[in-house]
Amino acid sequence: MPKFDLVIFDCDGVLLDSEIIASRANAEAYTRLGYNITTQEVLTRFTGMPDEAVDAALASEIGNPLPPEFRSEIKKAIFEKYKTELRAIDGANALLSSLETVKCIASSAAPAKLALGLIETEIYELIYPNIFSAKLVENGKPHPDIFLYAAQKMGVSPTRCIVIEDSVAGVTAAKSAGMTCVGFTGGAHCADGHAGRLYGAGADDVVDRLDAIKAIAE
Repeated sequence: MPKFDLVIFDCDGVLLDSEIIASRANAEAYTRLGYNITTQEVLTRFTGMPDEAVDAALASEIGNPLPPEFRSEIKKAIFEKYKTELRAIDGANALLSSLETVKCIASSAAPAKLALGLIETEIYELIYPNIFSAKLVENGKPHPDIFLYAAQKMGVSPTRCIVIEDSVAGVTAAKSAGMTCVGFTGGAHCADGHAGRLYGAGADDVVDRLDAIKAIAE
């Protein structure tokens, strides 16, 4: 009997080495707006959270609503960076190609950004159509909604799911959903001490290479 019936992958920071790209674009945009924040601060505070939640938090701190076109301009900047900078995490394509356990993606990313990143890195067809965006649920990570939604759509009990996550928000969401969670620290955005933060959020294990996932999941 397999250890799990479903492997749920986060996307950004787990399959795509994209968190550093998106966080840099966000930091640059907020700084232009007059709110000085570094890429590392964005990574530490907001990795894994939906854009809407990030914008709401910073708009509250700024004390003013954000310009209507603010998020769309960031998305344009990220899409341009994707064309030249985006890479898959080492081992992502090989893992998805060889993993025999049923798999899906459950991501905080908006559908267009999610699809673009997967297409650019030639991952899209390795996991299609089992791709779920937090746009499909009421609450994004750290709430468990997207993981529970993915499990339901895939017809698997939460207790038979294992989640691969790189963020505190994602680990928190997975554990709240009643799932096993492995933290991942192999992305370029993961600073010293990140494994400890993931363990602190409840991760059952933490690895820094995707090739370790197959032995854990199957």
